[in-house]
Amino acid sequence: MQVRLVQAANAVLGEGPIWCAEEQALYWVDIARPGVYRHAPGVGQTGAWTLPEKVGCVAGLEDGRLLLAMRSGLFALRTEDGTLTRLTSATHASDHHRFNDGAVDPHGRFWVGSMSEKKGSGSGKLYRFDGKSELAEVSDGWICPNGIGWSPDGTLMYVTDSGVSTIWRYEYSAKTGMLGERSVFARFEDGVPDGLAVDAEGFIWSALWDGWRVVRLNPEGKVDTSLRMPIQRPTSLAFGGKSLQTLYITSATINVGNEGLNAGPLAGALFSVDVAVPGLAVGTARLEADHAAQAMTGSIS
Repeated sequence: MQVRLVQAANAVLGEGPIWCAEEQALYWVDIARPGVYRHAPGVGQTGAWTLPEKVGCVAGLEDGRLLLAMRSGLFALRTEDGTLTRLTSATHASDHHRFNDGAVDPHGRFWVGSMSEKKGSGSGKLYRFDGKSELAEVSDGWICPNGIGWSPDGTLMYVTDSGVSTIWRYEYSAKTGMLGERSVFARFEDGVPDGLAVDAEGFIWSALWDGWRVVRLNPEGKVDTSLRMPIQRPTSLAFGGKSLQTLYITSATINVGNEGLNAGPLAGALFSVDVAVPGLAVGTARLEADHAAQAMTGSIS
C-alpha cells in the first residue's frame, strides 16, 4: 500500500473525516483552526466554512445538512450559505470542556464524546443524540474519548479513550442504542490510538498519534497490518471513493517539535491509500420532527 498526499492542508488539528456518497466528497475538520472542509477527488478542495468556535467532528444529517459537534453544542450547517442552526446545547462540566470525536450508528443515532482540555482530567463523557432536543449522557470517567465505530452486524461498538491508550469494545443493541458489557479490545504502548474506522470484514483501522502509522486490527484486537505514515501525528480515518476502498487519513501539526517536522514536513496534510477490503458505508444522523421542520436559518446566539 502506498500512501498518497491528497492535500497539503497544514492543519493544526485535522480530524473527523467522513465520506459523503451522494456528493462523492470527503468532509473533515480542523479543531484548533475551527473550520470544516470538503475535498472532491480529482478536483481538490471544493468548500471551506470557518466556524466561530472549536469543532470536534462532523457527520451527515438526514435532511442534507451537516451535523457539527462544536464547543457549545450540536449545530446543523447548511453548506450552501454557511447558515448554522443550533440543535442542542452542551452541558459541559466546565469552560475547559469541548466535544471531541463522534460517529453515527447503524440506526442514525449520533454518538459523541466530551473531554477536558486540561491534561489528564477524567471528567469526559460519552453522549448519544437521538435527534431530540437534548443529549443523553451514557457514561462518564473518560479522559479523551475518541474514535467510535461499530461491527458490520451492529452488535459491537468500539470507543477509543486516547487518555489511557485503549480501544474499548462494548456489546451493543442496535435496536435500543444501549451499551452492554465492556471489555478491552486493544491497548497500545507505541503511539496513542486516535480516530478509527471499521471495514467490511470487521477489522478496525486506528490512527496512532505520535506513532507515525495507522494499523489494521483483527476482530481479536491483534495487529494485522501496520502502515507507516510520513507524519508523526495521524489523527483519524474514513473510507471513501465509489467502492469505499480509499482510506483517507487526517493529521496534525499541533505541538509537533522541530524534530518531528523535519522528519515529517507534511504534518497537517490529508492523505489517502488504496485498500483491498472496502469500508462500511456511514449513515446520516436522524432528526425528530421538531428539528427536521426547523426553518433553514439560525445562528449560534
